Amino acid sequence: CNRWFSVCHQSFTSPSFLNFLLVLLFLQFLHSPLVVEVILFCNTVVEAANATTFNCHINYTNQTQVLVPSFDSRLYMLCFLPAFILLVFTPNLKFLAPLSLVANLMMTASLVLIYFYSLTNITYPINLPKVGRAKDYPLFFGTAIFAFEGIGVVLPLENKMQRPHTFTLVLYLGMGIVTFLYISLGTIEYMCFGDDIGGSITLNLPNCWTYQTVKLLYCFGIFITFALQFYVPAEILIPPAVARVPPRWETAVDLTLRTVLVIFTCALAVLIPELDLVISLVGSVSSSFLALIFPPLLQILTFHTEDLSPLVTVKNAIISVVGLVGFLAGTYIAIEQIIARNALKHEETLSPFMVQ
Repeated sequence: CNRWFSVCHQSFTSPSFLNFLLVLLFLQFLHSPLVVEVILFCNTVVEAANATTFNCHINYTNQTQVLVPSFDSRLYMLCFLPAFILLVFTPNLKFLAPLSLVANLMMTASLVLIYFYSLTNITYPINLPKVGRAKDYPLFFGTAIFAFEGIGVVLPLENKMQRPHTFTLVLYLGMGIVTFLYISLGTIEYMCFGDDIGGSITLNLPNCWTYQTVKLLYCFGIFITFALQFYVPAEILIPPAVARVPPRWETAVDLTLRTVLVIFTCALAVLIPELDLVISLVGSVSSSFLALIFPPLLQILTFHTEDLSPLVTVKNAIISVVGLVGFLAGTYIAIEQIIARNALKHEETLSPFMVQ
């Protein structure tokens, strides 16, 4: 599906079609991974700030850490807001590439240690359910399809490459590596922690200095990649606004809009700080449209005059229908779970006062 965006872009370059693509990519901001990155970053900081020990042995009675932070996690989000704003002031993808390389190296180091910890702490025999509950499948769909959260970077990345003809190889190789990491890490973590696994794998790691370092490396990687994820919505939303103002106001308008977009992202993260449900919601809404529903339809619309075979048309229609069903079911269940979890937290907050 990622490749279809690129092929359609090269084959159909009318202004109306390009505007349609921009509208699709605008969805990448409305329900973008930026919110998830803010939540995950702040959750990791909360863990590192509130619970550090020298004991790295696994504790089966407390595999999922339940921390009582010195401040509300949403306050941490607000505290780091200026840092995120300054980071997105970097407008050029050329300057973001070295930062992305550093972030990838740090996240690779943290992943190696996470794999090591998980593989050495799998308990035998493994007695885990082989089939999940039916009502959890829509949430799984959203979480799984969230793997396509980088689809919005496809066209800008290809356009900036010195040798765009090699993009297909880069895309397939990158997606192959990402798919392997998702499947292998997810399987190993489930074998290690079972149903006790947290919304973020870092919640299951010990709080000793060794693995706190892992969390901080991961945290820094998330922080840096925020600017890379921000690049696409910024390129979509900011240039049209800047073009409407006098030249002397262009820089001020550009920086102001970047600041507003980051504040909006942070506000969404503050309103819904549930990482697992946010990932499922983002995947069901944004990624299902950008990865499953629209790309097959784009291929049909782009190549309908070139004798597209009925088999390809049927295949594309099936993919779009599957994406639509996943979008409807996943979005409904995710929103329902968010409301239910917030209601439960509200009851727990009020219960001490009601007892008195």
